[in-house]
Amino acid sequence: MLKAGVLGAGHLGKIHLNLINHSQKYNLVGFYDPIKENAAKIEAEFGYKSFDSIQELIDAVDVVDIVTPTLSHFDCAKQAIEKGKHVFIEKPITKTVEEAETIIELSKKHNVKGQVGHVERFNPAFTAVKDLITDPMFIETHRLAEFNSRGTDVPVVLDLMIHDIDIILSVVKSKVKKINASGVAIISDTPDIANARIEFENGCVANLTASRISLKNMRKTRFFQRDAYIAVDFFEKATEVVRMKDAPKVQGDFDLVLQNAEGVKKQIYFENPIIGRNNAILDELETFADAINNNTTPIVTLEHGTEALRVAHMIINDF
Repeated sequence: MLKAGVLGAGHLGKIHLNLINHSQKYNLVGFYDPIKENAAKIEAEFGYKSFDSIQELIDAVDVVDIVTPTLSHFDCAKQAIEKGKHVFIEKPITKTVEEAETIIELSKKHNVKGQVGHVERFNPAFTAVKDLITDPMFIETHRLAEFNSRGTDVPVVLDLMIHDIDIILSVVKSKVKKINASGVAIISDTPDIANARIEFENGCVANLTASRISLKNMRKTRFFQRDAYIAVDFFEKATEVVRMKDAPKVQGDFDLVLQNAEGVKKQIYFENPIIGRNNAILDELETFADAINNNTTPIVTLEHGTEALRVAHMIINDF
């Protein structure tokens, strides 16, 4: 079991603490939170050991789980890596691309592994269909959330849309060619609503919408490719897969067949992938432990996190 410590004990930090504490792959050593009252409360309520400084925690563990505000990710990761500790960093990896690239360089220099917390990669609805998404040519995403003061220190692109950016980059095997975007600040100092159109060199187009002042929560992505339409509801953990194949010569009474102007017939059929039940945050943490113990590549690498951040900043810069 890897000795792990958590930096940051806010809403998400407490979730990480609980999951690591119950994981069979980690031994939770403790946590550090700069707000002493909050640290004392959590230590008293849950029994987790509270450290007096970041360095004391880093020195006591093998893995540092960074669940602090985005602005502090770079400093926390740098301190941990320079002490030879593996790092799990919540998304976005850092505030700037330059900081993220420095983290990559440091991880290579000190021979440590890093993973970024793009948790939607572990959403069971996405994992159930990701192998079916082979050559998407149009992608549409909607990520809408009711207002919450957490995360408003950064634009909605870095707070919410970056989840969908990472998912898209994981399935589109092509470089970004062009971006058009718009964003509006409603209640924060940075955009709370944003839309982006990403064009890739292979012709794929992705249209992304994100809002953190919506009246309802929605996290849906639709993938369109030549042989299939695949919809993923990340919020409800549901999928819809509609595929097309050449129509059989002898058609059944209930076959759904379309015929174009040239007389070509195609049969439409539906698939229902099995969606497992899992805790996506626990999965991302435990697969990182596996990558460390087996010396394999993490599922969401520091490079992946950096590319998602790079595209996010391209969107922000186009506002």
